[in-house]
Amino acid sequence: MARPPRSQAGNRVSSVQAFSVREFFARFPNDETCLEHIMSVRHGLRHACRKCGVVDATFHRLAKRPAYACAHCGDHVYPCAGTVFQDTRTPLTMWFYAIYLFVATRHGVSGKELQRQLGVTYKTAYRMGMQIRKLIGSVDEFTALQGHVEIDETMVGGRATRATLRDNKTIVMGLRQRGGRMVTEIIPDATTASLKKVVLENVAPRTVISTDEWPAYGLLTAYDYQHGTVNHSKEEWARVDPETGINHHVQHVEGFWAIFKRSVRSTHIHISRQHMARYLDEFTFRQNHRQIGNAMFDLIIGAV
Repeated sequence: MARPPRSQAGNRVSSVQAFSVREFFARFPNDETCLEHIMSVRHGLRHACRKCGVVDATFHRLAKRPAYACAHCGDHVYPCAGTVFQDTRTPLTMWFYAIYLFVATRHGVSGKELQRQLGVTYKTAYRMGMQIRKLIGSVDEFTALQGHVEIDETMVGGRATRATLRDNKTIVMGLRQRGGRMVTEIIPDATTASLKKVVLENVAPRTVISTDEWPAYGLLTAYDYQHGTVNHSKEEWARVDPETGINHHVQHVEGFWAIFKRSVRSTHIHISRQHMARYLDEFTFRQNHRQIGNAMFDLIIGAV
């Protein structure tokens, strides 16, 4: 990346890779340090006061409230107001550690694992996990994919016969810009209409697109795309176009689906269609920000 990413508050995010458990607790040993970090990310310890209008006002911590007060007029700022941390009875250190677990693992964290790690009820752990996934889903800003994009769709879910395929499986679609970010979406089916909608919404015109031989992708020739395919049914996994020299394959997207499916089977056991989008957002976020390592933690905190 040319420049370090920014949180939604506009602050530079550190690209430091190492962030062990020991370093995490050294950085956030108690709720006070967590609250200060939220205040710094959301508002800044020095910012324009909304009440007195002082441009570079300083704010100090109140002793008996989870708030900061303006040094000029005493106006109170509650850093957790309007966030997933508002009115929570779970300590902030547990919330922060749960977020750390989400970025420290490749295969995600199940509700039962959060329950064991945090020592809370399963109901609390499950709710925390879904709230963190909601935060993760709000991090990435939309930019159209361009250059060379791989597209592949697959089915995720439990075992199913031909008769129960529609009920037990969720069809998901992945688009990956080579050297860039990835987009995943749930689609109702793999028809031309469904694929067309996702491609036109996410891929810039005049982009090179690689897919497998699925007939519905033939729609791409009618639009301003340079489309190439590989024929998996004939065990063709990569093909160089003799005219353009472009190497067509969808191995990056297939690799992502392999990780996602293994994680569903081993870590989460099952993901319902109702919540599939949040889990896809979680795995896509880790895929898109893997270069900055555990600085992903600061991006998620910045999304509160």
